[in-house]
Amino acid sequence: MDKTLLKGLMLLEALAEQNGRPVTIQTLAETTGLTRSNAHRTLQTLAHAGYATRDESTGNYRITFKLFQLGAKQTAQIDVRQFASGEMHRLAELTRETVHLSILDAADVIYVDKIDSPQPVRAYSELGGRAPAYCVATGKVLLAFKGAEYIARHLKELVQFSDTTIVDLQALKVELARIAVVGYAVNRGEWRKSVGGVAAPIFDAFGAPVAAIGISGPLERLSLKRIKEFTPAVQSAASSVSRAMGYRE
Repeated sequence: MDKTLLKGLMLLEALAEQNGRPVTIQTLAETTGLTRSNAHRTLQTLAHAGYATRDESTGNYRITFKLFQLGAKQTAQIDVRQFASGEMHRLAELTRETVHLSILDAADVIYVDKIDSPQPVRAYSELGGRAPAYCVATGKVLLAFKGAEYIARHLKELVQFSDTTIVDLQALKVELARIAVVGYAVNRGEWRKSVGGVAAPIFDAFGAPVAAIGISGPLERLSLKRIKEFTPAVQSAASSVSRAMGYRE
């Protein structure tokens, strides 16, 4: 393990043990076995990253909620399948289309759970499979709640998969801004030419979008009219899961 990382972890552990109380650099150095200068430099780095904060009047440090939030968000991504299971089954029964539960990973979405449509012609996908986030409904609705920095970092090149794929970054930003306002995203054959869908975001207790739930199906069956009919049910399912995870608007 990198020595700098190890020092940071040691100091974070020592700060966490103080239960939010400010502590001196000397005490932290003695607790971790670091020299005072090493502890001071590492604490400055942790403070710059937002994991610790310095009391300007005393020079003492205490831990922030950022580490707790980071851990809670990771836990939420793992547990979201359990919270979403009931709503996924209700959507599957109502729509008779494939239901996906997705999380965002850089420029892709990963299908962490799904229920296949009972119909012979359906949208095919693999559990654990990936799709370009900017081309599918679950991906677009998650990207819509990410900042400009995230978009710039992960969507530098937009590959065209079909005639309806959005490959202009500015046009995509406009689309994502619209999605953030209406609260759902629609895909009209933007990745796979004959497959479309609609999805809504799932928020955790901190208000962060941790997953998306949506339906997918062949465009010949999942027309714009049908998507419009199913959208309220998709949004309702996402809201129910969000509430179960502690989210309050």
